[in-house]
Amino acid sequence: MKLLLATTALALSLAAPAGAQTQTGDASPASEQQTGIATPQGDPEDTGGIEDVIVTAQRRAENIQDVPIAISAFTADALQAQGVQNTLQLGNYVPNLVALNNTGIGSANAYFLRGLGNTETIATFDPPVGTYVDDIYISRQNANNLNLFDVERIEVLRGPQGTLFGRNTTGGAINTILKRPGDEFAGFAEVGFGAYGRRQGRASVDLPLSDSFAIKVSGYYQNDNGFAKNTTTGERMNDDDGWGARLGLRGELSPSVRWNASYMHIVADGENILNFDCDPRNPSNCSGRFLTTGLREANGPPSPYAPLVITGRKANFGQSQRSASDLVTSNLEIDVADDTTLNFITGYVSLSQKFALDFFDGRTSPNVASPVPPVRGFVRGGLTIINDGQHEQFTQEVKVNGRLGAGFINYVAGVFYFNERNRTDFADTFSLVTQPFPPFAVVPGGFPLLLADRTLRNTTEAIAGYVQADVNLTSQLTVTAGVRYTDETKELSFRDNRASCNAVGALPANCLSDANMIAPSGRPIPREQNVKIWTPRFAVNFKPNDDVLLFASATRGFKSGGWNARAYSASQLLPFGPEKVWSYEAGFKSDLFDRRVRANVTFFLLDVRDLQTPSALVADNGTITFLTRNFADYRNKGVEAELSFQPVQGLNLYANMGYQDDEYRFRSGIPPVDIYGIQSVPAQAASCRAQRAANQIPTAPVPPGQPPNNAPACAAGIVDANGNISTPVRTPRWTLALGGSYRAQLDDDVALTPTINASYRSFQEVGTSNLSYYNQPVTGSNGAFPSNPFGNGDFIVGSESRPVWLVNAGIALTGGENDRVSVSLECTNCFDQEWIVSTLANYSYLNEPRRWLVRSRFNF
Repeated sequence: MKLLLATTALALSLAAPAGAQTQTGDASPASEQQTGIATPQGDPEDTGGIEDVIVTAQRRAENIQDVPIAISAFTADALQAQGVQNTLQLGNYVPNLVALNNTGIGSANAYFLRGLGNTETIATFDPPVGTYVDDIYISRQNANNLNLFDVERIEVLRGPQGTLFGRNTTGGAINTILKRPGDEFAGFAEVGFGAYGRRQGRASVDLPLSDSFAIKVSGYYQNDNGFAKNTTTGERMNDDDGWGARLGLRGELSPSVRWNASYMHIVADGENILNFDCDPRNPSNCSGRFLTTGLREANGPPSPYAPLVITGRKANFGQSQRSASDLVTSNLEIDVADDTTLNFITGYVSLSQKFALDFFDGRTSPNVASPVPPVRGFVRGGLTIINDGQHEQFTQEVKVNGRLGAGFINYVAGVFYFNERNRTDFADTFSLVTQPFPPFAVVPGGFPLLLADRTLRNTTEAIAGYVQADVNLTSQLTVTAGVRYTDETKELSFRDNRASCNAVGALPANCLSDANMIAPSGRPIPREQNVKIWTPRFAVNFKPNDDVLLFASATRGFKSGGWNARAYSASQLLPFGPEKVWSYEAGFKSDLFDRRVRANVTFFLLDVRDLQTPSALVADNGTITFLTRNFADYRNKGVEAELSFQPVQGLNLYANMGYQDDEYRFRSGIPPVDIYGIQSVPAQAASCRAQRAANQIPTAPVPPGQPPNNAPACAAGIVDANGNISTPVRTPRWTLALGGSYRAQLDDDVALTPTINASYRSFQEVGTSNLSYYNQPVTGSNGAFPSNPFGNGDFIVGSESRPVWLVNAGIALTGGENDRVSVSLECTNCFDQEWIVSTLANYSYLNEPRRWLVRSRFNF
């Protein structure tokens, strides 16, 4: 079916008359959408007015100031001026957006927007902040840290976009629009050198082959040595290597038919491995970043995990991460009437990902007895996840834009088909310090355990229809109504790769196979989920004059359900249901003082039912237990303000602010145990308080052969160490971004432009159970310990992320007509500030250290 639809779109485009001239005159809504340009209102050189950006947040081209949606938009020039080279860095500029690399995986970004996000990359989870490239939805966040080497603009849509963008956009959407081939021969070449031996190059060229057909060829390459030193193996880790190439096609095939297509191949070879600001082997050395695992980067054979028997090619993976993505997009656009345009939007994505990552730094995880575990340097790693995944998706959308009644109604409608197939072959190994049988002796190299080795296959198929109409009641007043209907089916299957699970005879109970998927309650775990849901949107906007827009809206969205696929037991492969959200917004957009001041403000209330919350906790034996459930409901309310100033020509200033106040919520009458035998959060919190009343200390190690006595209901899920409901993660109360640039014209052809950008994040928790360790000793019924999880004393390690200011800066010297030549010096995190962006198994993950980069660019 994929081949049939793609071939049909191509055949339709080639069937149009060749050699047609580029369309001139007034563009239709859809053709404007494909332009994707940042258009100044008038001539900024003369007026000094703030640039207006054309966006497609409502699936048609509109001035950003006329769209009743909270949007942050960045043109290619703005991205270059601010030194933004990948989508991860957008988190420094957008109100209430927290962007971070996933633990371990440098190519994967996790976005938390208005509190909604997740850090999982396994294919049974979907991110609630959707990533789009040229209208193509990218379902996996395994490789969504896109290098912005050929981008026209980026739009960050805040809040659910469930009507026009669909499923899995409960938090918002990050929409990347690539540059189209130009009408003239032109391009650029750029080289750069920077910190940690970074070398990079970028280039692009537009090649018009005729008056009606052009191509664009572009690419990039980057390589560095890595910012973290492994003091066990001598290797450098956490590099950011990769390359990408793109072929863009644009054809005006007749006055009424246009075709835009693109093929892009991207390779990302980078990690985000646990590292520390002081060397764990030599704590007095705090000059740099360090790690101590004994797991080497080099691949086998022999297998680095021997004598453990791991199946498949993953058995030879060393500590590294590599993803390779192919993205094909096609947009065939036909003007079927004066006011109606039809688009056939086809997309295909293929992603392969291979990694082996040690999440315990070659030792054990922190606990109250050992908040800073001694260095072990285990050659198999402490807890290592080894992954070999292949993911493919196909999307087909048919969209129509039009007007009715001489512009009384503007509408967009369409149908959308989505098909995804995933195969993930993954294993988990663990190194015990002590052998698990008498006499419980310490094993110098670590006692190796194979926790699981399995192959997951899962599919998703969805079809949706949508329509949205703007009714222009007067020249100033517009009401909007829209709805989307989605019918989605997901299926899952497990096969245990261990020899004992594939022998003739009865299937052992410990095998991760379909037949063993029985919940603790005795209920079979379903391997198929289906959801049919309506997601409407209602809005009203009023323009009292050309410079002010007032708006209010109510929007529904949903995020797909899934399975707890990282479990080590078939009984824990539990499903979780869809996450559903209503968002209410009101705000205004304004251009003031002859467009020298722009003020956009949005107030929001987010009401979520059945929030999906991934959590990872350390089990009694020291391994990680992964659990995701629809733990609670969730509410977040706040305000976002984006202010821009251009007081004089050449000086551009901005100040963005986000405020949010959120909490988990619980409906009355929740049963203490659900149908799968899992305790509810209120019941768990009560159990934790009873265990604390008995003076049990959470996360205390359990002696070998002894029953647990360490308050297991505490510091787990969304219950903290004291038995209180946790604070939601990655929702700093305040986010601020301030900055500006000034273009100083030294003479007619030479200019000097300094830029500075500062961002602030207030205090936040980054672990679902809010577990951190502090340096005051504690004594309980299960012993005396040198640290505590109750907030008493100075912070050692864990979930607590303190407030931080980060500063990026740069200076560029440009010369020649249209800034043909430029040289720039940039730094990110210029003052080398450290803050905790994530936590896993009680370890804290830090942001990247200071980087600097010198770039030279030539435009032709």
